[in-house]
Amino acid sequence: QVQLVESGGGPVQAGDSVRLSCTMSGGAFSSYVMGWFRQAPGKERLFVALIGTSDSGASTIYKDSENGRFKISREDAKNTVYLQMSSLKPDDTAVYYCAATPWMTTSEGQYHWWGQGTQVTVSS
Repeated sequence: QVQLVESGGGPVQAGDSVRLSCTMSGGAFSSYVMGWFRQAPGKERLFVALIGTSDSGASTIYKDSENGRFKISREDAKNTVYLQMSSLKPDDTAVYYCAATPWMTTSEGQYHWWGQGTQVTVSS
């Protein structure tokens, strides 16, 4: 049974940076495309970023509107995917989820396994 656990969230000030981590157990981490999604209070869950498998070149896709503030990376030896976020804004406040899928897709419906999320709260 694949399990995903996020960490690194918490309260931060606008303009700060944070790095979220997500670690997989019970699965072959290196075989999965890994994605990050977020859900703000009262809003739908939205795609943030993904990274492909290392064997396929670890290609990345980001939400265009983030303008380079976010960076996704993976460390297969630790079964971990990261999301580095900088210049945080109050609108970044959300629960951040990691997820795993066999395919290079931004569609949350195609992700098979999800973590429980980690809260990031950005204040002015």
